Amino acid sequence: MKDKLFSFLEDRVLTYNQVGFIEEDPIVIPHQFSKKQDIEIAGFLAATLAWGQRKTIISKCRELLAMMDNSPYDFVLHHSEDDLKPFLTFKHRTFNDLDTLYFIRFFSWFYQSHDSLEDAFTMRYKKDPDVMASLLMDFNSYFFSLPEAPRRTGKHVATPARKSACKRINMFLRWMVRNDDKGVDFGIWNTIQPYQLVCPCDLHVDRVARKLGLLHRKQTDWAAAMELTRNLRELDPKDPVKYDFALFGLGIIEKF
Repeated sequence: MKDKLFSFLEDRVLTYNQVGFIEEDPIVIPHQFSKKQDIEIAGFLAATLAWGQRKTIISKCRELLAMMDNSPYDFVLHHSEDDLKPFLTFKHRTFNDLDTLYFIRFFSWFYQSHDSLEDAFTMRYKKDPDVMASLLMDFNSYFFSLPEAPRRTGKHVATPARKSACKRINMFLRWMVRNDDKGVDFGIWNTIQPYQLVCPCDLHVDRVARKLGLLHRKQTDWAAAMELTRNLRELDPKDPVKYDFALFGLGIIEKF
């Protein structure tokens, strides 16, 4: 049974871990860039806005980056107060101008003294396979450590401390960390390792995972994300989150 599941999912990973699927996925947004910091900022924003229809997500991300002259790294470092005025009209679902301006403020502050956003995720890094919960909680505290952090913006950056499955931030980390020859994920971070990633869990992934016996927990929360990830590690201990391609493709495209 395990061998059949392994073969089935490996086949679907090969099917969906392809550049041909990039154009219809939010990952198309950071793929516009080649500079590491542009990829990080665009990727984080795209992942944060990744709920709702994928076409709408991509459209809103492009709108947001156009306000940054499609040079997010340069923008966060060198913008003036007047340059921020267009963002007062930006909104995607419940993510509004106040949230947008704080994200810009954090990036502006952070990149003054850091070369890579990975530094914000690895302050207490360990090689433990299950380190991600503490890394995400530390990142959340750090991200909202500036005195002007709006309380409402906290809901847009998930943390295991609130038992969230942290789907969008785990997706962002997959993009940054996984490094293969397929051209989808970027693999531009070197400290966090693929075996430490947690599978992004949404309703589609969860439904397929339950159908395949990879997930039994009813709630879509952090415990569910870890249950699924540990089961995927039994199939590939070094790169368990590659199966996100299979589960997502089965759920969204094949309606499995």
